[in-house]
This record gives sequence, structure tokens and C-alpha cells, in this order.
Amino acid sequence: MSKKPLNIGMIGYGFMGRAHSNAYCKVGNFFDLEYEPILKAVCARNEEKARDFANNWGYESVETDWRALLARDDIDAVDICTPNNLHREIALAAAEAGKMILCEKPLSMNVEEGEEMCQAVESAGVPNMVWYNYRRVPAVTLAKQLLDEGRLGKIFHYRAAFLQDWTISAELPQGGEALWRLDVDAAGSGVTGDLLAHCIDTALWLNGSIQDVSAMTETFIKERVHSLTGEVQKVGIDDACAFMCRFQNGSLGTFESTRYARGHKALYTFEINGENASIAWDLHDLHRLSYFDHSDDSVVRGWRSVHVTDGDMPYMDKWWVPGLQIGYEHSFVHQVADFIQGISDGKPANPTFRDALETQKVCDAVLKSAADRQWENV
Repeated sequence: MSKKPLNIGMIGYGFMGRAHSNAYCKVGNFFDLEYEPILKAVCARNEEKARDFANNWGYESVETDWRALLARDDIDAVDICTPNNLHREIALAAAEAGKMILCEKPLSMNVEEGEEMCQAVESAGVPNMVWYNYRRVPAVTLAKQLLDEGRLGKIFHYRAAFLQDWTISAELPQGGEALWRLDVDAAGSGVTGDLLAHCIDTALWLNGSIQDVSAMTETFIKERVHSLTGEVQKVGIDDACAFMCRFQNGSLGTFESTRYARGHKALYTFEINGENASIAWDLHDLHRLSYFDHSDDSVVRGWRSVHVTDGDMPYMDKWWVPGLQIGYEHSFVHQVADFIQGISDGKPANPTFRDALETQKVCDAVLKSAADRQWENV
């Protein structure tokens, strides 16, 4: 059966552009979907690099102005892979143009921008989604299934951490194409919007809404050379953040993120403790879910490592035989598959812009709490 084309226009060609492009290329090989993604155009200011990217991934054409991309009739869906400060403007224009929108996380620079973006896509009635890909790691999706089945009982604790070490050197500049995440004008925040946003999105999905937060942040290196101007400028982003919170279900949460944890490149972990059972997950062993069930007989009671590869586990029937695991890049394939299925079913694929706005509300509350040194309602 021939599939309907879904013409993709991607804006940006960095790390996330590669991850998304790979997902578009692979999804039709493993998922039986009504639509087939067609890599129609990639857009970036640097035409030479954009053409190299297009040739490598198979995009049919190149644009250097995102407005020209949105004006094209042959683009169905726009994938926003730009620095955070461009999300709002592009999303508003894409919604006005009637394009479907897939936007990198975090949704926006702040809640006010995010609300405007939500209203735009909802008024236009266009399918929309934000790339919080960790929801689509099969072990994390299985954790959601176990929680929804009530296996953990009443939840007491949620704890998460996302640790990196790549910005420790004071010689590292800020800003520009490669290091925009260190420039507050482009990123909006540091580890809060970059790393904790992932932790928060997962927590909201697994454990429900967060009620209030108490946070602290630190910028360890106060000044850095800006790569575009060559001038020494104040660093406006947070290098580290830790916060406590209370969830609406009464459980307590602790979250930590930093780019100053020597020895960690991308250690994302979470653990949930319930009345009956506990679960834990580690990105470095992403195909496994640790599970403790207190109802087990005492002589064999203990943490078990569940190898999430069987065909009755989330997404795994689409891949290899049991025992053969998948990796990070597959979470993006799953997200594309869910987005396309949502188009066919007329149902949104989460997280939508509105879902991602809840994460933005928590991020904003965390930063305000840290600045004011007091508890902040979400």
C-alpha cells in the first residue's frame, strides 16, 4: 500500500538536526504508518554547511531564510531545531502558515512566550509536539505503564539527576554556533532549561503535576569570552541547579543538574519510591529498568534488573528479537512514529506545546525561587 508523503522542512542542522533526520529516515522501515516522511528542505544561515548536511541526509533542497521555507507550499511539517530564542518567532509564523510543528525543547524562553505559542497552534488547529524524547525510551515507557497500573501504590519520593562536565574549563567561550547554550540571550537559562527540563518533563509524565519548588543555582565561572565579539562578558546562565518540590499527589521530589560533575558526560537517572514497590532508571543502561517489589518473598526480595527487549514491552515488537537492545537514537524514531500515528488518528502525540508549557512553568518557578531564595508556587 502506497503511503502519503509528509514533507519535512527542518530549520537547523546541529546535533538535534542529525537525531531528527535519522528518525525520519528510519521510521518507515520499522513502523507501519499511513504517512512517509520526505526530507524536503533544510534551512540554515550558512548555505555551505546546510548543503553538506542536506547531501549527507538526503534533503531535496536548501533554504537560508526560514521565512522562505514557511512560504513553500510543498512543506507540511516544520521541525524547529534552532537555539531557544528563535522558537517563538518561528512557531508563531509556522502556525499562521498552517504548518504542523515539531519543536526542540525547551518549548520557549519563558512561560509568557510558551503561552503565546500554545495559543497560536491551538487557534490554527495544527498538530504540534515538543521533542522530549526520553519518554520514548522503552524502559521509561514501561515505568509509566507500571505506575499507571498502580503497582507502586502510593508514591512517596521522586528523585532525578542529570550530570555533565563539559563546561568546567574557564577557557571555554560562550555564544556562537557551537556554544549558544552558554549564552543567556540565546538559551534563556543554563542547566535548568537544557538538562532539568528533560527531568521535569519525565517527572510530570510519570508522577503528575508539581505544586511548588525551592531551588538554588550557581554560576561557577562568572565571565567568559564571547565567541562572536571576542569580548569578555558576564555569564548569565546557571551552571548548576538543585531543587526540592512537592507534587500534587503528596510525594516529595529532589532534582539536581550540573555541567560541573567531573567524570559524567550525560548521566540522567531517576528513582521513584512507592508504598509497594520502587523503580529506577539510568540513561547509561537505558534498556534496563530496575524494579523492587516488596510483595516478593523475603528470602528472594531485592532489586531486579528488567531487560526491556521482549516483544510485549513498549515499542520492542518493532525491532529485533528478545535480548537484543536498542539505543538513544531509537527514542527519536519512536517519537516520529507516534507523531505520524497521531496525524492519522486525529489525536495529539504528547508532549504537545500545552504539555511542554507545564515543564516551562516549573523551570520558571525554579529560576525565580533560586533568585528570591524562597519557595515558589508553580
